Amino acid sequence: MKSIKFPSFILSTLLLFSCNESDDNLTSKKEPFEVIYTTANILTDIDENIYNDDESVKANSIYSWSSDETNRILNGNGIPNHEVGAFPNQNNPNTISKQDVNKRFTLFPEIISDTGRRLGGPAGAIAYAINSVKFDPGTAGRCDDDGVCSLAMGQGNWSIEALGHDTFDFGDDMNHAHVQPTGEYHYHGMPELLIDFLGDNKGMTIVGWASDGFPVYARYGYSDPNDINSPVVVLHPSYALKSEPDANRPETLTSLIGGPGQPTVNPNIPISMGSFTQDFEYLEGSGDLDECNGRVGATPEFPEGIYYYMVTDDFPYFSRCLKGKF
Repeated sequence: MKSIKFPSFILSTLLLFSCNESDDNLTSKKEPFEVIYTTANILTDIDENIYNDDESVKANSIYSWSSDETNRILNGNGIPNHEVGAFPNQNNPNTISKQDVNKRFTLFPEIISDTGRRLGGPAGAIAYAINSVKFDPGTAGRCDDDGVCSLAMGQGNWSIEALGHDTFDFGDDMNHAHVQPTGEYHYHGMPELLIDFLGDNKGMTIVGWASDGFPVYARYGYSDPNDINSPVVVLHPSYALKSEPDANRPETLTSLIGGPGQPTVNPNIPISMGSFTQDFEYLEGSGDLDECNGRVGATPEFPEGIYYYMVTDDFPYFSRCLKGKF
């Protein structure tokens, strides 16, 4: 089969909280944006058991990736295989513990949505890293129009971002990760030390798989998305801060409700732009990536092209939607 070219986001408080928010590589084309790929035989023979002696871990990181005829299969314990920050800490009172991670991802991902469907938090995991640690970029933090906020299942329409501002502190570490009350360590953004562990593969590092079966890369991609011989560059999302805040957006943090057994404080400080998901807007074509922080292009593992998601240094940091079937 011939090669096919494609067009080319500081206040401290003690509380409990959780995160929020479902060999050619191209095999067939169904409708203008409905495309089925194959990822068979790519990273389907991984079996690791690595002791992590970090003071906040002291446990084995166990994960394996295998496959059957139709699915990529992940089994793991959600323990990171790299250094982490101190947990519990002042802003995250939770301790990392083993999880039971058993997930399946199609080997034949299919683009079925032009704009993507939201996923994450209670709606289901949006992606898992190679080490079986979950990606979950959103949070359960909310504020109401009066600036009454909670980082743990808050009330109101304004969704608090974990990264990219100084108003709220979720106690995340150098991997832009922290721990849920269940003990689940999870990434909100760039998993820096996982990337170091995995190493550089011709300039692009695959760090995991999204729930729709498409691969996830971190930070870098080819300057020409269809040319593996083009320079490797930092890829940029197509989101920006709005020039003006939305109507009824709270400007002042009047009250921050603590978790169980924790006090409520009244800081009366400004809520900076970028603290809420709603502070950003998608500007098509302004960056390298689409509304789901992905694009179609060639990668070292898929030189003839595939749709893939990116972890980026700027908002949205990780996809908030999936374009494939899940």
